[in-house]
Amino acid sequence: MIHIVIDPFPADESFRALWLSAWGDTGPASWQPLLSRSLVHVGAYEGEALVGFVNVAWDGGMHAFILDTCTHQDFRRRGIATKLVKAAEEAARERGAKWLHVDFEPHLTQFYRACGFRPTEAGLIAL
Repeated sequence: MIHIVIDPFPADESFRALWLSAWGDTGPASWQPLLSRSLVHVGAYEGEALVGFVNVAWDGGMHAFILDTCTHQDFRRRGIATKLVKAAEEAARERGAKWLHVDFEPHLTQFYRACGFRPTEAGLIAL
């Protein structure tokens, strides 16, 4: 059974396994600095195994930003990412955010629309 945890601080090894499955690389050396600056982060677990994650960064005020939504390959298409985003939305609202933003690639449009995000204009510069 999958359970959703608000603000978990999993070991970096757990993140590396998830990140490798979801993104194809091992990610940063440590996630702990990132997690400590987040408005909220949400993990999905099967037992002790981290199988999904979403981070919510923020501007220190009313704007929050969904980042790094991912699910381990073996756990996709089960609604886990949707549950993660919904839990992040609720926690961000409870912590005072007024707006929740997300940027995504076109193939994720249907997913984020189903999560309740509406289209907006945005811009991006690759650094």
